[in-house]
Amino acid sequence: MHYSGDLDMTRRGLLLGTAATAALTAAPFRAPARAATVGETAMPPPATGADTSSLSPVLSKVTFTVNGQRRDLELDTRTTLLDALREHLHLTGTKKGCDHGQCGACTVIVDGQRINSCLSLAVMHEGGDVTTIEGLGLPGKLHPMQAAFVEHDGYQCGYCTPGQICSAVAMLDEIKAGVPSHVTADLNAAPQATVDEYRERMSGNICRCGAYSNIVDAISDVARREA
Repeated sequence: MHYSGDLDMTRRGLLLGTAATAALTAAPFRAPARAATVGETAMPPPATGADTSSLSPVLSKVTFTVNGQRRDLELDTRTTLLDALREHLHLTGTKKGCDHGQCGACTVIVDGQRINSCLSLAVMHEGGDVTTIEGLGLPGKLHPMQAAFVEHDGYQCGYCTPGQICSAVAMLDEIKAGVPSHVTADLNAAPQATVDEYRERMSGNICRCGAYSNIVDAISDVARREA
């Protein structure tokens, strides 16, 4: 007899669960409002037809010299130097790789120093002097570093090559200026143009094809000629 009673209780429980489920299904779901934390002011939803002009990009005029030519642009203040060069000035030799400053494909020379253009805002370089791979040499008149990369086969797919060349040119100037690196043994003496220095100073430029030994050969060749 107790089996029959247990069965009745089970049926009642199932019916109760079914009714509760039906009630929940019929009612529209409303997420509970989140209470504002201490010091926080609840933000009302924007009214229909409200002025959203404050959400528009902030534009700024910037003037700099690119490859010896004055360029005047009006840019969203968030525009990186890399995007200004590629998308606005159509200088696509400078490549966008990781877009996080880790691969060096976007390296350009600004006021004599190499930088990752993906990490620098264009408006920061008002009045600056920017040199890209297009400004180093021309097909009929290559820069010595460009010619050395060709001679020593310092590239394979070529994607990283513009950044590698710009970085190498500025890197040799750093050594000439006496700027030490992590592997410079004597900080009181002028750094030497050695393979170890080249490898350390070029470590921010990644070549996924693995042409590193040929790149070092090209840099060494140019350094010997300029010595």
